[in-house]
Parts: sequence; structure tokens; C-alpha cells
Amino acid sequence: MKISRNTFLKNVSLAPLALSGLIGINSKIGKPSVAKTDLILPKSITWNSTIGLIAPASPIYESSQFDDMVETLKGLGFKLKLGKHVKDRNGYLAGKDKNRAADLNTMFLDNSVDAILCVRGGWGCNRIIDLLDYDAIKNNPKPLIGFSDITSLHNAILTKTGLVTFHGPVGKSEWNPFTKKSFEDILITGLKGEYNLPTGEEDAFVIRSGVAEGKIVGGNLSVLVAMIGSEYLPDFDNSILFLEDVGEDVYRIDRMLTHLKLSGILNQISGFIFGKCTNCDAGANSLSMRQVFEDHIKPLNIPAFYGAMISHEDRNVTIPVGLHARMNAKKMNFEILSEAVQ
Repeated sequence: MKISRNTFLKNVSLAPLALSGLIGINSKIGKPSVAKTDLILPKSITWNSTIGLIAPASPIYESSQFDDMVETLKGLGFKLKLGKHVKDRNGYLAGKDKNRAADLNTMFLDNSVDAILCVRGGWGCNRIIDLLDYDAIKNNPKPLIGFSDITSLHNAILTKTGLVTFHGPVGKSEWNPFTKKSFEDILITGLKGEYNLPTGEEDAFVIRSGVAEGKIVGGNLSVLVAMIGSEYLPDFDNSILFLEDVGEDVYRIDRMLTHLKLSGILNQISGFIFGKCTNCDAGANSLSMRQVFEDHIKPLNIPAFYGAMISHEDRNVTIPVGLHARMNAKKMNFEILSEAVQ
């Protein structure tokens, strides 16, 4: 097999560095591995804490819905501090990129703010992750909470700073007893997270039995795949990957899992958890969701299951991204092995 001159020169130039340990080469994805960073745990909060509200992705379009969200959060006991641009609009974005990023940076620097809650997901966080002040975030750690498009922020902040953030409800979520209890257990009481399926939950199945441990990372599948090739994804080696999605045809889930496979990510993980794929239509002449998992996940020979309470639906758990976890696929549950807050 012939090797191009450029490839040969590149390999020769990298080899001494790799051998000397100055860089790490991740052969599975063909790029230098990200240096491991010590994890930073934020402080716990209370139901009386001051919460900074930001819109880093899409806006809440109806002012009445925004007002209802504010009243709900105040009813929980929180004091609220609104980001300067939290009500901005720019098409499907909640204002200009620089302003959405500025709101997030400002909330981390504001000593009166105890935690940061994103009002919703949508789209836009990938557009601002290169505008964030990661030194400020690292030096002023506090909980950042949200899901869906907030996946970008969770992964970027973990990778760049080591700060543990929280894949959990957004401001406009349904703050029902299930969602509220998981949020309280992790962020207020400071318990180690235990995640079991509710009694009677039927939308769940085992892909492959077994027990696995590893750093828990992931989020929304579509958003995660859109970050591949960037410098903002964490190391997936021996990790437990959790995913969810909404409104995607099964062939698109197939396509995105194929992307994860071809990028080398699926071959690195020790366990796999898919929450719910809400409104993911199989349609005519389609594989089923179960068949797609049989094709892509079962051959990995790792513990895997579908149906965890991670989704765009009403009942949602709060997961500290980046902590060490253990999963039992046969029982379709998982747990975090240490507290997520100080």
C-alpha cells in the first residue's frame, strides 16, 4: 500500500512526541486525546437559592409561557435573576450569539447567583461554545442545569474545565413530583443518584445484559453527533454513554448511531443507556428502534438498555455529567457512585 508524502511526514513528526509521552494519540478516532482534567464539584443549592435564568439556545416565543415558567419557579421557592438577553429573539435563536454567550459568562461571574438554569433547549449552544470564558467558569463553579441542546454546554464545560454540570430539567419543564425529587436528591440533598424505572414503565427493554462502570457522559444524540470532530467532546474511553432524542425518524437514529460508530466513539464505551426517543416514527418500510439497537449496540458486547427516564417527556431525572457511575442493564437501572455537589 502506498503512503502519501504528507501522511508519511505527519506520522514521522508525531512519532517521537507520542513515544516520549508528550502527546496522546487516540488511534480509534485519529486525533490527539484530550488531557484528563480533575473534576470540580459545585456547591449544593436550596429551594431558596438564587437561580440565574438564561436562554443559550432558542427562545420561549410566547410571553405568557415565559411568565408561567417564572411563576412556577418562584412557586418552588427559588429567587430568580434574569439574564440580560434571556428574552431576546433572533429567528429560532434567543438573540445574537455573543449576547447569549455573554449571559452565561456573566452568570458564572455573578456571586449573587447560586446556580444557572437554561429556560429551554432548541438550537444554538454549538454556536456559542467557542465564545465562553472557560477560565471564569472553572474559577467560579456553580451548577448549570438543562437538557436537549444544553448537551453542548455540558460536554464543552466538562472537557474544558472539569466542572460537573447537570443534565436535568429546563425552566419550562414540567416540574412534577418525579422530576422535582430527582433534582432535589442530586442538587439539594446531595445524595448519590439512583435511577430506577418507575413501577409499571413499559417503554423499556434490555439490549444486552451485564454490569458496567465508567464516567457517565452524553445527552441529546443529535446535538452530540453535531459536535464530533470538535475540541469540545470529552474522552469516551471506558465511559457509560447516555442518550435521548425527540422527533427523529428511526432512519435518522440509525444514521447518527452509525456516525458514532464510524467516529470510533461506540467502540470506546463500557456501557450504553438510551432514555426515550420521543415521537421517533418508524413509518412504512422502516426498521424498528429495537432492530437499530440490535445492529449497532448489541455487537459491542457491552451492557445496554433502552427506556431510562431521560427524555423530552414529562418525567425526567437529573444526571451529574462526568461522574463515575455503575449500570445494570438486566435491571435497567444505574447509579452515581459519589455525591455530585459539595
